[in-house]
Amino acid sequence: MADPAGLPPPLRPSTAPPPPAVARALHAINTCTSASALGPMRGGILRDPALLRNTTVVSAFFLACGRLHSLDPALALFASLQRPHVFVFNSLLRSLPPAPAYSPLPLLRHFLGLGVRPNRYTFPLMLTSLSSLPDLKVLHSQVAKSGFARDLHVQNALLARYVACDPDLAHAEQLFDEMPCPDVVAWTTVITAYRNRGRSFKALAAFRRMSAASVAPNRVTMVSALGACAAHGAVDTGIWIHQYVKKQGWELDVVLGTALVDMYGKCGHIAEGARVFSEMVERNVYTWNSIIGALALAQDGETALQWFFRMEADGVRPDAVTLICVLCACAHAGFVDIGRKIFNLIVQGEYGFQPGIKHFGCMVDLLSRSGHLDDAFRLVETMPSQPNAVIWGLLLRGCKARGDSILSEHVTMRLVELEPENASHYVLLANLYAGTGRWLEAEEVLKWMRKKGLTKDAGWSLKMLEDSSSKYTSDEDLMECAL
Repeated sequence: MADPAGLPPPLRPSTAPPPPAVARALHAINTCTSASALGPMRGGILRDPALLRNTTVVSAFFLACGRLHSLDPALALFASLQRPHVFVFNSLLRSLPPAPAYSPLPLLRHFLGLGVRPNRYTFPLMLTSLSSLPDLKVLHSQVAKSGFARDLHVQNALLARYVACDPDLAHAEQLFDEMPCPDVVAWTTVITAYRNRGRSFKALAAFRRMSAASVAPNRVTMVSALGACAAHGAVDTGIWIHQYVKKQGWELDVVLGTALVDMYGKCGHIAEGARVFSEMVERNVYTWNSIIGALALAQDGETALQWFFRMEADGVRPDAVTLICVLCACAHAGFVDIGRKIFNLIVQGEYGFQPGIKHFGCMVDLLSRSGHLDDAFRLVETMPSQPNAVIWGLLLRGCKARGDSILSEHVTMRLVELEPENASHYVLLANLYAGTGRWLEAEEVLKWMRKKGLTKDAGWSLKMLEDSSSKYTSDEDLMECAL
């Protein structure tokens, strides 16, 4: 029976054994391991009309070209086909890399020019190879012309690609609003997009709209919604999700369990997060990072270190994020010796990587807070990469807390050199001069600032730097300390 939309019927695998020539060709194609052999194979297919007409052989050849990352033979063979079946064209699309160097739209135009119609699988396959918003709009228009604008499978693929290509999500939002009955896949795509763009309030609003529309969430939905709860501090919604998970009898796998631990930890309900942690059958380094990071964020350094040592005892290898959390915990708890020891182990390569700027920032914070200003300054001066404004700001905070006006002046001058257009640094320098009675120098700094046309941002203070040293953000399942 023909498809009501006029599509060609799907190809069914034949139960009859293939002819010997076809069997030999399929064996050679499927076992091919060298891209250099693809050219001769293409020649053999072109010379044998039976092979050229066989959709299984041609499709297998296209897929082999994709597997061996050599698309030219596939494109050359496709150009030789007079009226390829849509199944063959879809196989060619499957062979394309996720972001090819050229747009696949000319292939579609050539295919349509041969008088062959795409099916509902064609457009999602094309979408995976599109990386630019203009190309996406062109394909969207072709979807409408081909009669698939209301196909939910195609709509979801379009929505996912708009989310990936559209910086402000405006086109994705418009497409979603035009969908008459978005399913759980569409809702989850939108919720995840908002969460990943840092728009947690909109993610939670979409999650509530989904619930009001009586669309049942799946695990992926819940993981994204929990990420939004963690970022927004929406613990009530997070608790509701946890209760829903229990009611459905879902197993706390490593992804969902880690999302719950992370949500509870970031919302300050660390005991409940630890309870979820203990219920999980499987945990990974991200799960441990969530609980240790939550304790560091709560400035409970002693307990954070206890969990870190337990993590090592359980044979879980810490990653870079783990040690950022641990060093932050040491900074808040004043554990200078432990922090030095852990940082030195990182430098020595004991954890399999070298310290990044965030590890240096945590260590500068630790040394500055504890009054080891000379050590902190030496560490900043010997960093392998150039210290940023936050690193210098952490050191400046320690200098001001200890009343070291000389080092404070030096550090502030470095901030001015690093960010000469930042008026706040000039204000800090002027305040330092004024605080030590150097009024003329303070006035000179303010005159220089006005001469450059700089104005101080309202509400700016060193607290901005202080806050940034202990702020955590969530990026899918990875927790990073944002220095």
